[in-house]
Amino acid sequence: MRWCPSSVLHLLCCVRLRSCSRRGRNRLPLWIKEIWVYMRLLVQSLYFNSLTDSDVVFDSIFEPVFWTVDYVTRWFGLVFVWLVVILTSSIVGIAYGVLLPLIFNTYSPAWIAWHVCYGHWNLVMIAFHYYKATKTSPGYPPTEKHDSPFVSVCKKCIMPKPARTHHCGICNRCILKMDHHCPWLNNCVGHFNHRYFFCFCLSLTLGCAYCSISGRNLFLDAYNALEHLDLEKPGIPVTGMGLLIGLLPPGQTNFQTPAPPYTFRDKMIHKSIIYMWVLTSTVAVALGALTIWHAVLISRGETSIERHMNSKEAKRMAKRGRVYRNPFSYGKLNNWKIFLGVEKRSHWVTRVLLPSGHAPLCDGLTWDSFPVKKDIIPV
Repeated sequence: MRWCPSSVLHLLCCVRLRSCSRRGRNRLPLWIKEIWVYMRLLVQSLYFNSLTDSDVVFDSIFEPVFWTVDYVTRWFGLVFVWLVVILTSSIVGIAYGVLLPLIFNTYSPAWIAWHVCYGHWNLVMIAFHYYKATKTSPGYPPTEKHDSPFVSVCKKCIMPKPARTHHCGICNRCILKMDHHCPWLNNCVGHFNHRYFFCFCLSLTLGCAYCSISGRNLFLDAYNALEHLDLEKPGIPVTGMGLLIGLLPPGQTNFQTPAPPYTFRDKMIHKSIIYMWVLTSTVAVALGALTIWHAVLISRGETSIERHMNSKEAKRMAKRGRVYRNPFSYGKLNNWKIFLGVEKRSHWVTRVLLPSGHAPLCDGLTWDSFPVKKDIIPV
């Protein structure tokens, strides 16, 4: 017989707390008594549960940690979203206010056309996929009776779960083909918005790499300019500076130069370029690693959660001399076609290279098991 739900456990805590208060055993604060009684009942519940295993013990011990992480992530999700919007908007503002005028004044018409076209395409892809990833529901299993097969029952929702469905403690409900809960989206990544999430990560990585590579020389020039300006302030000796030593009068080695005419606007332009390059380079490396990891998972037909589960299952079957096979893998090419929703050749342009709001190819409730390796989707 499995132990009673959390609501009954909370009721028992209250009854136990009142009993302790009536007996007058101690005069500790009420909140300490509540924590003590709850932890005591939590430990005792392990001995009255016939289904107790290592997972139950682990979940019980780390329940306070899980609750804290879920609570903080739930309430700070909106802050993370605004942080993404503010940082991205600052880079776009620098690109329009600083980089575009430099491009128009120094580059050839061919390079100007390339930067304008690619930059705006990349910006549209980032904005579109981020908006869709945050606003699109990841997909939830139906709560009413349905004919779709289910493989287990959620221990927290007490509802049947279809294959590849997992419970999110932050959203407090089950998610179809759940990958993870992303605080930067303030949303779960599931069956219906997984493509938007990956395309956003890929677009943002490409955009940051583009800014980092194309702005490298501007960053070096801005950094050197600010460094020389600090050295050229009034009252600071310039002995040892090769550029200025040649301009000194004969026999004079410590000449005090006046500050060059340098406006506040020029200094802010240099600092903006440095800020843009450092931020985009950092994001390109960090987010690029995450994007590559998700690309590998997509090629294998796995989610982040399934990766750990499949790895554990593969080790268990290897001990028995058997090879584990992922039942949801259709082959690398077909996995990408199914993930991206590509059904014909033109979709590589209309659904991949251009923003597209098409739905996945299946409903997320039923999945084909052990498909053949042949190309099930025409090129």
